[in-house]
Amino acid sequence: MHVQTGSQTEDYTVQLEIFEGPLDLLLHLIRQQEIDIYQIPIAQITDQYLHYLDKMKDLSITIAGDFLVMAATLIHIKSGMLLPAEPGSQMAEEVEQSRNELVERLLEHEKFKQAAQMLYERETVELSVWPPDDSEFEDQEKELISATVFDLVSAFHRMMERYKDQIVLEIQHEAVSLEEKLEEIRRLLTVQDEFLFSLFFQKKISRLHLAVTFVALLELTRLQEIQLVQKGLFEDIRIRAC
Repeated sequence: MHVQTGSQTEDYTVQLEIFEGPLDLLLHLIRQQEIDIYQIPIAQITDQYLHYLDKMKDLSITIAGDFLVMAATLIHIKSGMLLPAEPGSQMAEEVEQSRNELVERLLEHEKFKQAAQMLYERETVELSVWPPDDSEFEDQEKELISATVFDLVSAFHRMMERYKDQIVLEIQHEAVSLEEKLEEIRRLLTVQDEFLFSLFFQKKISRLHLAVTFVALLELTRLQEIQLVQKGLFEDIRIRAC
């Protein structure tokens, strides 16, 4: 992906490790499929995990080493479960131990995430002053769920497919400034409280503009300038200022 920064054009890649980790991705996949953590279908989750890594590469996202380590772990467990092994054999015990260790790591990570979310919600309530007649708005807010970077990756691919007929052809040697996209999003949030992610796909702009917009959203998420929320899984993502 070529992004113009100042007077130079350079390849811009996103270091995903500054946003989320491999356990977050696994929890994201489990949440999407409404899977019981204790009954993870390893083959299915492994395939979906690797598919996500391919999606991230398509978006010029640099895959951190811990994502690759997790991929190797999942492939190892999947391979061991697919190979015939005698019950109680060393191989069967190793596979089961690796699977149990993964489940324990996921459960522990989920507890930390839930605790962090509770602290964030409590702080948000304490810092906010709610009018007495604002109960309807408060109920609507409770219906929203936080969206992750992985939700954003999924939404980007869904929108690219949905609006493919509206995406214009690339201009050769087209230069797109990341700084301009950052300012464009910031300006939008000064005139309205929130906007939908699909807004950018309705403007009939090029794939390069869309890709740089995606990078800009990731950057603003990293800087904690924006919040990503959804009404439900697979719903359009709402972008709002923090």
